[in-house]
Amino acid sequence: MKKHTAINEIARGAIIAAVYALLTIFLAPISSGLIQCRVAEALCVLPYYTFSAVPGLFIGCLIANLLTGAPIWDIVFGSLATLLAAYTTYAMRKRVTKFLAPLPAVLYNAVIVGALLVYVYAVPVTYPVAALYVAAGQAVACFGLGLPLLLALGRVSNKIF
Repeated sequence: MKKHTAINEIARGAIIAAVYALLTIFLAPISSGLIQCRVAEALCVLPYYTFSAVPGLFIGCLIANLLTGAPIWDIVFGSLATLLAAYTTYAMRKRVTKFLAPLPAVLYNAVIVGALLVYVYAVPVTYPVAALYVAAGQAVACFGLGLPLLLALGRVSNKIF
């Protein structure tokens, strides 16, 4: 039985990775830049229900960044921001209300991607402005789309996860 569970976890993570990558690739025009809304980040609430979402989101983000031609800094640090957010969401799931599950993705991406935009890509805005732009796009994806997803999955999570 344990082997079957491990296979399920790997498959679940792979599906999450594929969905993340596909959403990002299909919505590429709005998924990057100073003013961005990476819709796939709505999936960052999934670690609230399953650990398999943590590697799934990281791999999905890594694949999406590679396939959309992102610069190396985005591939490395953007993917790490998603990994940190996913792990933090998983780690806090038993200690905080589910309504805060989208918060790590908003905060980590605002800080990390905001810094990349200003200090690596020299976008002509201050760091706080860049971080706020990224946070706003993340809030739309994570709270506007991810939170309803989380609540909907809550009704069926014991059947899916």
